[in-house]
Amino acid sequence: MAEMKTYTPPKVWTQDADSGGRFASINRPVAGPTSEKDLPVGKHPFQLYSLATPNGVKVTVLFEELLAAGHTGAEYDAWIINIMEGDQFTSGFVSANPNSKIPALMDHSGDKPQRVFESASIMLHLAEKFGAFIPETPSDRTEMLSWLFWQMGSAPYLGGGFGHFYAYAPEKWQYPIDRFTMEAKRQLDVLDRHLAENEWMAGSYSIADMAIWSWYGQLVLGRLYDAAEFLDVTSYKNVLRWAETIDARPAVKRGRMVNRAFGDDLSMQLRERHDASDFQTKTQDKIEAAEG
Repeated sequence: MAEMKTYTPPKVWTQDADSGGRFASINRPVAGPTSEKDLPVGKHPFQLYSLATPNGVKVTVLFEELLAAGHTGAEYDAWIINIMEGDQFTSGFVSANPNSKIPALMDHSGDKPQRVFESASIMLHLAEKFGAFIPETPSDRTEMLSWLFWQMGSAPYLGGGFGHFYAYAPEKWQYPIDRFTMEAKRQLDVLDRHLAENEWMAGSYSIADMAIWSWYGQLVLGRLYDAAEFLDVTSYKNVLRWAETIDARPAVKRGRMVNRAFGDDLSMQLRERHDASDFQTKTQDKIEAAEG
């Protein structure tokens, strides 16, 4: 590990060219749009604007689970938002999500379009609209909401904390890596202890499982930050059992593919999704084979 450099904060912080490291081109200390561009709108009631990061995967997994459960009204168009190119700062996207973070949803199923932003809010909106993947009993519903919001509060330590300093920071610094590794492992232990006595996070399979799996399940399956060995994920046996069970669900596999534009396996990339048949005909391997 490189030795930590001493930093004396100025009286008033200002952004410089090095602020943000790998993400300097898209990090900025102000909100609002940087360009004028409308969002595309497809044929379905739900228009999703996203990318297959863990927060994006939460929502596409839920959409695919709803469709697999027979909720045909949950058909959706999924448009890719390239965050490394600043698509999240266009006027159209900022109108859908003033916080300029994926995912954002426009629901056209009612009398007027309804924007929904923040992944947990989108999941609750859809689960309540279709009466699916949300517990019916007050006790289980409360437990589910507690775990859903546990994920929302905890994942920034995993992503912006551990993931950033372990995988993305321009230099390896021991203090922040140690600090956030301890917290990531503590969170995994919280899950492991709960799942030792429960098959699912709250009663039956729910949006809490989907949301938590998108971060912690994929982490223990070796898909985030190339950190599985470093975090000794095999020691969290209950989390692994739960993660593998969810990963085997066909709807989850489809959800992982939507808005995916990275990775070596082009057959797992469905950059836009407008119909169920797209999974068979429009994955990136088939598109490139047709073009070649």
